[in-house]
Amino acid sequence: MSKPLKLAVVGHTNVGKTSLLRTLTRDVDFGEVSHRPSTTRHVEGARLSVEGEALLELYDTPGLEDAIALLDYLERLDRPGERLDGPARIARFLQGSEARQRYEQEAKVLRQLLASDAGLYVIDAREPVLAKYRDELSVLASCGKPLLPVFNFVSSAGQREPQWREALARLGLHALVRFDSVAPPQDGEQRLYESLALLLEDARPQLERLVRDHAAQRQARHASAALLIAELLIDCAAYRHSVKSGDAAEQQAIENLRKAVRKREQRCVEALLKLYAFRPGDATAAELPLLDGRWGDDLFNPETLRQLGVNVGSGIAAGAAAGAGVDLLVGGLTLGTAALAGALAGGALQTARSYGNRLLGKLKGKRELTVDDNVLRLLALRQTLLVQALECRGHAATNSVEVELPADKTWREGKLPDALKKARAHPQWSTLNKNATTSQPQRQQQVEALAQVIEQP
Repeated sequence: MSKPLKLAVVGHTNVGKTSLLRTLTRDVDFGEVSHRPSTTRHVEGARLSVEGEALLELYDTPGLEDAIALLDYLERLDRPGERLDGPARIARFLQGSEARQRYEQEAKVLRQLLASDAGLYVIDAREPVLAKYRDELSVLASCGKPLLPVFNFVSSAGQREPQWREALARLGLHALVRFDSVAPPQDGEQRLYESLALLLEDARPQLERLVRDHAAQRQARHASAALLIAELLIDCAAYRHSVKSGDAAEQQAIENLRKAVRKREQRCVEALLKLYAFRPGDATAAELPLLDGRWGDDLFNPETLRQLGVNVGSGIAAGAAAGAGVDLLVGGLTLGTAALAGALAGGALQTARSYGNRLLGKLKGKRELTVDDNVLRLLALRQTLLVQALECRGHAATNSVEVELPADKTWREGKLPDALKKARAHPQWSTLNKNATTSQPQRQQQVEALAQVIEQP
């Protein structure tokens, strides 16, 4: 078993070092992220393991604040006739009193870099290339450890990446990587570790193993997310409630249906946030641009459906759009009472077996509430969009999730997946119904089949 590779994350104050570590470790609680300077005052570490074997140790360090003065001080440490190399000069500095007083913070950084195999030099790409940054790099290079510049905040307007690339090339730093800790690319980690492998050839097997493990985890999370969404859709498609005809009873039943579906969707949102290791408040309804109010408060409003491009055509949505209130669905049954009686009396046994109590309830003046197809489309759209947002979100992000409309028309038009049509005929599959039997193999088969549809790009 090889020793874990040690990396010191270094750089100027408030450039996003802790933010980078939060994203690499997928830990929203690592360290403290703030716009205040000098937030990190000590060295803090994290370890990445695969199958119980530690492959990488990452160390967050305080920000460098006075590199210009420190570089001048280091250059004065040489005695007459003495020419120390960089590491020897740094070692002498760390033994002196200034390392415990004026340059205490910088000394913590240099000690950790000396104890590490390499350093990740984090750059706020929005900042101009100033002399203090060049001096920082000169001081850090004196430690004799490989340095990999990491461009942070490259997605921001006004970033100065071309100027930084030119300045780094002048200093002999040609290997670098772009990694926005707030909105990292999906292959960001892979690029970072591949760039490190160019500097640390002996560590290539460990880094490649880490890349493979991260890719497997990403695929597993995506598959698990699809299953969570499929469970939500099956639950809602199979939901069915019988109610006596009458304005008061119907309106109360409609409101109960709405509350049940909203609550079930919120459970899915919370499960997705947990799956991707984000905080519960990272995707709250009030901050989603698709709705005004809490998550799902406007779920049955036709205007919400129109915002997502779902065609309003029938059922709940059509009734509301026509200004006639909410149209109660009848589970696809359009036969009148006489026709229903004739069907039963005429020996339509298969129909009776399939619909039994539903048909009898219809004869007795009861109506059935189900979730409209368009609402299922909306649920699928919102959850898949949320997953896309979470997969492109860094764990240092402090803003709430913003979901944008997809360019394709998946879920907006065409037929619903067969699994949802089958769920319509199986109210026992829904956890929203009483006496649900969700352990049925047939239900699980449909959940998995629907998850495969959701997984498709």
